[in-house]
Amino acid sequence: MEKNSKPKTPLVTHIYTADPSAHVFEGKLYIYPSHDLGNDKPDDGSGDHFKMEDYHVLSMDDIDAPCIDHGEAIHIKDVPWASEQMWAPDAAYKNGKYYFYFPAKDKEGIFRIGAATSDKPSGPFKPEPNYIPGTFSIDPAVFIDDDGRAYMYVGGLWGGQLEKWQTGTFNPEAGTDSPSGDQPALGVLIAEMNDDMLTLKEPLKESKMLDKDGSFIKAGDTDRRFFEAPWVHKYNGKYYLSYSTGDTHFLCYAISDSPKGPFTYGGRILEPVIGWTTHQSIVEFKGKWYLFYHDSSLSGGATPLRCIMFREIKYNDDGTIQTMKPYDD
Repeated sequence: MEKNSKPKTPLVTHIYTADPSAHVFEGKLYIYPSHDLGNDKPDDGSGDHFKMEDYHVLSMDDIDAPCIDHGEAIHIKDVPWASEQMWAPDAAYKNGKYYFYFPAKDKEGIFRIGAATSDKPSGPFKPEPNYIPGTFSIDPAVFIDDDGRAYMYVGGLWGGQLEKWQTGTFNPEAGTDSPSGDQPALGVLIAEMNDDMLTLKEPLKESKMLDKDGSFIKAGDTDRRFFEAPWVHKYNGKYYLSYSTGDTHFLCYAISDSPKGPFTYGGRILEPVIGWTTHQSIVEFKGKWYLFYHDSSLSGGATPLRCIMFREIKYNDDGTIQTMKPYDD
């Protein structure tokens, strides 16, 4: 395995950013991060200590070019249905428009997925008056396949409320310890989108993650089970679902022949970074592949104040991704 190069310094340092979704639009790299503001609430596992109420859009003309902040693209005050917690977003382009997807809690404290549109990749984005019907949980990622069909991926444990939807309706009393042990871990939720890119063509459906022997990844296998941060990219005809394992702090991936899975565990992409959370996107730009992610190095390890980074990733001949350590010399 090749020795990994040093990580980049934070892309921006004038604000705290996290959860970067990177895309190539109009020949440039556009990055859609969340925006950490920080507060004094304790970390009780719900994520309420993350104060996040708006989004900025960043761009780079080239991989070594300066990163430009295009300013505020959307604010929670302009989203009629939302109350708080604008967490990890994503963006997509279709129909001559740019679409921005974001999670937020509705007026009842339930996470939903909202959508907004713009004529420019840099925004500003105009939010739809209501959240996307049938959506819940967090971390929306939208993948448009070569045939033009679009898919939304969502899901996050604990603060992301995924456990509370196991019956098909929201159960506020559901604990974070279910499922557990040898029970199959909860998987990412997937739905094909309608051509309008503002509604789902079908209900969100769970895709369980498989081990290489075909068995389900267990809930107690916290080094490999899905926790949050789904992202799908395509490489050599295969669909790669990357994700965070949450409390064990790994970025991992699984592979499928279909955008809807099932996905078979493939390995680790990145070892733990400074700070509790990690969240990623993977994008091809000018013939190379890059991992965008975040850590808390800019704030000296303060988890609610993060910064986004990127580095090149490498594939092995068999399609597996080489594991990286974030702070190699």
